[in-house]
Amino acid sequence: MFKIQTLNKIAAVGLEAFPRESYEIASEIVSPDAILVRSADMHKMELPVSLKAIARAGAGVNNIPIETCTQKGIMVFNTPGANANGVKELVLAGMLLSARHIMKGLQWAKTLVGKGDEVPKLIEKGKSNFVGTELKGKKLGVIGLGAIGVMVANDAVSLGMQVTGYDPFISVEAAWGLSRNVKRAIGLESLLAESDYVSLHVPLNDKTKGLLSGNRFSIMKKGAVILNFARGGLVNNADLAGAVKEGIVSCYVTDFPDETLLKMDEVISIPHLGASTDEAEDNCACMAVQQIQGFLENGNLKNCVNFPDCDMGYADGTRLMIANENVPNMVGQITAVLAHQKLNISDMINKHKGNFAYNIIDVEGEVKDSLVADIKKIKGIIMARLLKR
Repeated sequence: MFKIQTLNKIAAVGLEAFPRESYEIASEIVSPDAILVRSADMHKMELPVSLKAIARAGAGVNNIPIETCTQKGIMVFNTPGANANGVKELVLAGMLLSARHIMKGLQWAKTLVGKGDEVPKLIEKGKSNFVGTELKGKKLGVIGLGAIGVMVANDAVSLGMQVTGYDPFISVEAAWGLSRNVKRAIGLESLLAESDYVSLHVPLNDKTKGLLSGNRFSIMKKGAVILNFARGGLVNNADLAGAVKEGIVSCYVTDFPDETLLKMDEVISIPHLGASTDEAEDNCACMAVQQIQGFLENGNLKNCVNFPDCDMGYADGTRLMIANENVPNMVGQITAVLAHQKLNISDMINKHKGNFAYNIIDVEGEVKDSLVADIKKIKGIIMARLLKR
């Protein structure tokens, strides 16, 4: 029986995929095998010794202590692309809101309450204060061409916009899905200098924190609109305020408002609604559950954040899963232990990701109780787990 702890409300359609005869699911679980989480902050949480995996029903994993999990051999999964359409649609809405001054127009219209029969005439007289522009023909710069960035770029092309993309680390899969009408930016600075709209779609880390700050605002096209539905820390709010004051940025549309941004008239503050659709929550839950099942039942890794994705399907018999530091002769030492126990390898896969590696090994023969303990004696082994089916 596998035990699954939920730290947030997870869509029922996902949880229902767990077979009840072999899974126990609850928010209060002692010694869980896996944790399902959305936005709950796990950094100060004491991770149970029993914990083997954490799945984030969403793309961002800033609320999970990745380094600690890696040291403990805990697999961390996310669900990239599951909420992409929901976020994309809100990005497009953000562009329309900013282009047509819809928010200010709505707020002004509400002030006419109580004017009775005068309202229609007042509307016609006052609407000239909210004249906007059309998106067609405008230049959009998309920074980050992952699942969401590609969808934003493609749909913006369909709206008649001139789209340029920047992502030095674009995946082959993303490149295949990108419209041929999306131009490749020579560099980040050139994209900023030419774009009427700039949409951010990169993760938040040490390299991207404050991606838009200081001098980068100064090279932007005067009157540019910035859309940030990725992470709040990508934009330096103090520098943004200066850019707004100078007329460089005409509008900032963000899904991550704070006290400073809420006070600014030129900011459209959306209360983190990017993935807040029924469909996105269902998709994220289903993907997270599938990844947890794949790992707990078969040792396979898909959309793993801290170890390499690795899939060897399903097979009867005994399966050994090992996570280790990516150092020379590790596989040789592992196979030596198996040979010492007179175990034959029927199938095996080894993948590495940066400083870490992951192995799935199917073995034949009588497995001794000491196998996992013997494997863990090898220097550099982080995790070893045995499945018997």
